[in-house]
Amino acid sequence: MSCAGLYGVLSYSVSQRTQEIGIRLALGAQRSDVFQTGAEARRDAQLCGLAIGLVGAWVLTRLIVSLLYGVSATDPLTFAGVSLLLATSAVLACYLPARRATRVDPLVALRYE
Repeated sequence: MSCAGLYGVLSYSVSQRTQEIGIRLALGAQRSDVFQTGAEARRDAQLCGLAIGLVGAWVLTRLIVSLLYGVSATDPLTFAGVSLLLATSAVLACYLPARRATRVDPLVALRYE
């Protein structure tokens, strides 16, 4: 459920920048440069969110340790698996809409509302 929510929020935020991408393309920016600029900003936010989430999860597992069966509270495999799953979802959520937006004709993107 968290992957779907993360995908929805990030995809929406990238799609909101379609008009900005159209303006950059209309002014002569290369598609790869526009795509890279958006990817860098999202990557930093993803890394920050992942770090905060890992610390928060590590702290909160102390509260639910009695509910965990067959897994330690700080199981590194579980933390790594969930982190990888969420990071992959976030990358796809940024990549797919940004790629779609850079392929749009600049005039269409400027009219986008």
